[in-house]
Amino acid sequence: MEFLNPNFLYLLVLLVFLVLSRIVFFSKRNASLQVSNTENLKLFFNKGASLKIFVLNSLFFIALSLLIIALARPRISSADKLVTVDVVDIILVLDTSSSMLAEDFKPNRLEAVKQAAQDFIKNRNGDRIGLLVFGKETFIQCPLTVDYSVLNNLLTEVTVIERKYDGTAIGIAIANAINRLRANDSKSKVIILLSDGSNNSGAIDPISAAKMANEYNIRIYTIGAGTRQAVTYIPDRGYIRNEIDEDTLKKIAVETGGKYFRAIDKESLSDVYQEINDLEKSEITVDYFVQYREVYLYFLCIGFVILLFYELLSIIYFRRII
Repeated sequence: MEFLNPNFLYLLVLLVFLVLSRIVFFSKRNASLQVSNTENLKLFFNKGASLKIFVLNSLFFIALSLLIIALARPRISSADKLVTVDVVDIILVLDTSSSMLAEDFKPNRLEAVKQAAQDFIKNRNGDRIGLLVFGKETFIQCPLTVDYSVLNNLLTEVTVIERKYDGTAIGIAIANAINRLRANDSKSKVIILLSDGSNNSGAIDPISAAKMANEYNIRIYTIGAGTRQAVTYIPDRGYIRNEIDEDTLKKIAVETGGKYFRAIDKESLSDVYQEINDLEKSEITVDYFVQYREVYLYFLCIGFVILLFYELLSIIYFRRII
């Protein structure tokens, strides 16, 4: 709980001071009254009279205290304004060349990769994740975001790239992912590159791109997906040779302090993402909008009810003249 106008709480200190002063001052005052017969006064000046006066004065003190607290405007916040959270910025870079239609993963490589990536996204909490797809050229499917529902929807829409862009430009894909990460404030930046082929397009060499990533402290985790089928038949696209250049993928990972994984089926692919899920995380400070719930009305209402009860008790029970 916090107070919007905390200076009003000093009135509580003043109230306590006045009450103590009243007790000390009146306790030293003596008064005398001469009467002819004390029998009729015993009913009023009995042992319980002091307790009744104490209760009455206490009600008044409590009522004023509650009203003062209400003036201070107490409220309960739903979250802190500045929260330090552990996050990592991740760009998923997916090969969408025509060989991703191979059916050694069920129903095919691309659908298996998409499902594994969605499971990976579900296990992240607060990380900013983006999605790039590539063939001969690279396309941004989703920029870095923490809105995983949008990310998953865009991931679902990923299909094999058009024939005119068919190919595997790993170097270009890494360079574009670096461009998305290099200016971010997170200390931990990661590229997860999944490909089922070897680099055969693009003007940027994959190792040179990896060295560039290392300059920006970006780690690259590479995944070679698919079995070693010499040739894969793709409907409407003919026979496509499937060659995974594991040496290059390993060098990319080593160059940036990452790791290379080999996925030969859907289960091993899921295991790969699970292992990557244990990445180290870095701390950043995130601004949150704070929602407040006002509670001063409770103090105000209770204070008025007690004050009303005090007045009624004074008039009816103690016969105070209005």
